[in-house]
Amino acid sequence: MKAIWTGAIGFGLVNIPVKIYSATQDSSLDFDMLDKKDLSNIKFQRINEKTGKVVDYANIVKGYMHNDKYVVLTDKDFEAAATKQSKVIEILDFVDENEIDTIYYESPYFLEPEKNGGRAYGLLRDALLKTKKVGIGTFVLRSKESLVLIKAYGDLLVLNKLRFGEEVRETKEINVPEKTPAKSKELDMAITLINQLSGDFDIGSYHDNYTGKLMELIEAKAKGVKTEAPKMKIIKTSTTDLMSQLKASLESKKKTA
Repeated sequence: MKAIWTGAIGFGLVNIPVKIYSATQDSSLDFDMLDKKDLSNIKFQRINEKTGKVVDYANIVKGYMHNDKYVVLTDKDFEAAATKQSKVIEILDFVDENEIDTIYYESPYFLEPEKNGGRAYGLLRDALLKTKKVGIGTFVLRSKESLVLIKAYGDLLVLNKLRFGEEVRETKEINVPEKTPAKSKELDMAITLINQLSGDFDIGSYHDNYTGKLMELIEAKAKGVKTEAPKMKIIKTSTTDLMSQLKASLESKKKTA
């Protein structure tokens, strides 16, 4: 793996030099866009909308529209805005992880200590495990300040990028039904069904079946085998009554068991 960032974790007056690695990989297949006529690769170009001519990458700058006029920013401008935080993940608070709603989670990264940071890295990891806390801090990655969570994950420290509060949209415009009455028989039935279907979470039992099927199709087509799309099955219920559907669900679960 190749590190995407090097710097340090600021933990009080302790600095822990670390490297950051992406913790995830895409399970989907990588497709190329081709010309239907001869299967040549399609190349995309950066075109000046006024002249219609191709613009070299070296001549492209970043601009922000401000009061109907573009303000151009250079690499030095981005660096100047992040001077104090560009190489330090500063832990600002320690909190209980269950206080953070999952809507704020964005993407995880593995943290590896540099050779001279191993002891301090292990100390922070073990302290987090003992206290069952996570660290909240900020740092700059790819010219953007990020809010992050640092937690112990087995023998590792994991950094999870979080969304800032202003990045989550308000829900006022979304129409939802009123709360179900607490003494509702339907609610009791739904809770019973949830309890029947409850079990221990095992990530290994869930797989990207679509990608697997797609790979089988690719291999079949490579051998000249004709493939057909499966017909979509429409499942119809015999009743629209919610209570009847819940009862049928419970009965179905019992038969399966």
